Amino acid sequence: MTENKINNEVVKSCFTRLQTDILNAVEIVDGKNFLVDSWQRAEGGGGTTCILENGNIFERAGIGFSNVIGSQLPKSATDAHPEIADSKWEATGVSLVFHPKNPFIPTVHMNVRFFIAEKDNKQTWWFGGGMDLTPYYGFDEDAVHFHKTIKTALNPFGNNLYAEFKKNCDKYFFLNHRNEPRGIGGIFFDDFNMQDFNFSFDFTKEVGNTFLKAYLPILQKRRDHKFTNKEKEFQQYRRGRYVEFNLLQDRGTLFGIQSKGRVESILMSMPPSVKWEYDYTPKKGSKEEELYSKFLITKNWV
Repeated sequence: MTENKINNEVVKSCFTRLQTDILNAVEIVDGKNFLVDSWQRAEGGGGTTCILENGNIFERAGIGFSNVIGSQLPKSATDAHPEIADSKWEATGVSLVFHPKNPFIPTVHMNVRFFIAEKDNKQTWWFGGGMDLTPYYGFDEDAVHFHKTIKTALNPFGNNLYAEFKKNCDKYFFLNHRNEPRGIGGIFFDDFNMQDFNFSFDFTKEVGNTFLKAYLPILQKRRDHKFTNKEKEFQQYRRGRYVEFNLLQDRGTLFGIQSKGRVESILMSMPPSVKWEYDYTPKKGSKEEELYSKFLITKNWV
């Protein structure tokens, strides 16, 4: 790997601008403004958590920026990277989760992040991130659009990256205890330091900049779709899978909790209303069953 100058200040500036750009676009679509909550972390760093609740489109939409500094890495980080135990570290990122009111609009998650650790005057760094879509009622054209938009954006960086990171996403967002995927996937990458800093940073920027192109056309297409209480209840039932994954498996959530992060910001991804139903089975031939049989499967959408 070729080294060139690592510039965390440029990363922070880029990520704060990304948060602002997405926030502005979502406020225009929803018609309601975000609550902007800036905070500081005692050990070092801070962030800005932006929350929109009970909007016209979104039941909850959260976009968080954080830049946090520490001197002791949590177990969730050192398990995968024992060589950086006892390192000073800095993590910078933008993370969002949008939970729409309408069950025909999918929930979406996107994250971009940069991590750097230093020990004995040696730096270890990488980028990570991705985005994934969680529909409650599936539409082939929405899944194709989401994946095709991402693939088109990634291709200039290497024709194999979309396929590799899609496979990562399918594996990562899989609920082991349920033996089912959380949604229809997207891309997921971590420990990314391909070629050099500039290449890896440009790639990660492109992922963040692609989010609105991938998601907003789907939202606009489904925002006026009529729905009933039955469909709303199914949405709340499926949201339970979101909660289960985030609390039981998600490495980002575990890292935040174990590093004594700000709990309100870490858990902004949670849906505002959710339900569990004992031994639920969708009715044969229903749209609910179709979600399981046609969409919650490993599939190449493009």
